[in-house]
Amino acid sequence: MRFEGTLTTWNDERGFGFLRSPQGGDDIFVHAKAFGGRGGRPQVGQAFSFEIEPGPQGRKRAKNVLPARAVRPRRSQASRGPAPWGTASLFAIPLFLVTYAVVTLLWKPPLAIAAVYLVASLVAFVAYAIDKSAATRGEWRTQESTLHLLALAGGWPGALLAQQLFRHKSAKAEFRTVFWATVIFNVAAFVLLCSPMGRRYWPSSL
Repeated sequence: MRFEGTLTTWNDERGFGFLRSPQGGDDIFVHAKAFGGRGGRPQVGQAFSFEIEPGPQGRKRAKNVLPARAVRPRRSQASRGPAPWGTASLFAIPLFLVTYAVVTLLWKPPLAIAAVYLVASLVAFVAYAIDKSAATRGEWRTQESTLHLLALAGGWPGALLAQQLFRHKSAKAEFRTVFWATVIFNVAAFVLLCSPMGRRYWPSSL
C-alpha cells in the first residue's frame, strides 16, 4: 500500500530525513537509498508517495519513494511572465553601471574587471536557468550557497536578471536577504579595490 506525505526535514550530508503524512501520526524516517536515485536531490516541502516497512527496533521507515504526481493548478496569467520588478531589483544594475563609470573616470581600473563581471554574470544566469529547470522537473538542484558564491564573485547582475526572468528565487525572503548582502559586499569590494588605497595591493603587472 502506498502513502503520500511531505518531506519535513532532510540532512543532505548524512542522506536521511523525515516524511509527514497529512493523516497525522509520527514522522516517517526515509533514507537516501529509498529514493533509488530517482527525482534528484530531495527538497524540504516536496511531496512524495511511498511504501512503509519496519526498520530497526520496530521503527517505521519509507521505501520505494517517488515524487508525488499531483495535478498542478493551472497558473494564472500573472505568474507566467517575468517576476515584477521591485525598487531594489529595478535600480541595482543601473546604479552599479553609474558607479562603474565614476570609478573608471577617477581611477581607470583595468578592463579585466569588466570581463570578470560579464563572464561571472553569464555563468550565474546559466546556473539559475539550470536550477529552475531542475526545480520544475523535480531533479537534482544547485545548492543555494553556490548561487550566492557566483553572485559574490561578480555574477550578481546576471543572477538578478535570471531571478526576474525565470521567476526563480525572486520571492524567497531568506535567499533574497543573503543575495542582496552579496551584492553590497561585491560592490563595496569593487570600489575599495579600485581606489588608490586598494590598488597598492595589486600585482605590479596590472
